[in-house]
Amino acid sequence: MLENGRKVLKEGVLEKRSDGLLQRWKKKLCVLAEDGVLLLPPKRPHSGGDATRAKELSFANMKTVDCEERKGQYVYFTVVMMDGKEIDFRCPQDEGWNAEITLQMVQYKNRQAVLAVKSTRQKQLLLAGHRTVQTSSDLA
Repeated sequence: MLENGRKVLKEGVLEKRSDGLLQRWKKKLCVLAEDGVLLLPPKRPHSGGDATRAKELSFANMKTVDCEERKGQYVYFTVVMMDGKEIDFRCPQDEGWNAEITLQMVQYKNRQAVLAVKSTRQKQLLLAGHRTVQTSSDLA
């Protein structure tokens, strides 16, 4: 369980390509939750990780997970954010991070779509009920 009560679905180490000129692969502690992915510096003995340097990739801001490629022992994939930013990752082939992130993102988007439809229907029912009340009072 994360601090804010979010359920941890998967935790492990992923490698993220840096944005810098050299674009080195850096290990990150990755925590997959129902609403996004939290990236932390890898835990070192006696440090417990540095939560202040955490980066959160929220599914609300995530567009897609794509560009899967298998080379040697790694699977390479890219997380594309709504603003167009692309974040490259790699992990050992047997860990399936790309599939887990994709699955959770799709489930999150589906939950949001269901909530949006329910909200729209409730608004329509309220408006229809309000019109019925107005029509009944107009007749009186």
